[in-house]
Amino acid sequence: MDPLPSDSAQDLVPGRPGSGIACRNTYEGTVLTLWGDIDALLRENASEAMATLAARPDPEPVIVDARDVTFIDSSGVAFILQVFVLGEETGSPVLLREPSAVVMEVLDMVGISQRIPVVRKAAASA
Repeated sequence: MDPLPSDSAQDLVPGRPGSGIACRNTYEGTVLTLWGDIDALLRENASEAMATLAARPDPEPVIVDARDVTFIDSSGVAFILQVFVLGEETGSPVLLREPSAVVMEVLDMVGISQRIPVVRKAAASA
């Protein structure tokens, strides 16, 4: 399991330590971690993440980890969709990992939940 964002990463949004967007490279590919309220106040973080994705030299997979999202508005949905479209344009598969119920509800509401591949981890065996 990937670690959650560090305390320093959560400080990216002054006054909103419980929300953010972080981008990191792992053995799986590029992981975008979204947590808390994903809304217009995270526009700068979203722009930085998109710039990082666009600058990658290889079409490695992009995993959008949205398990800790507690709220998402239209700008958050637009960000996820932009990541997906960039993946299509660059040949990078984009996966939505463990999206919270809030994320799936909004994606269903706007009619794009079937367009973005979702990965759910199997329950751990005892």
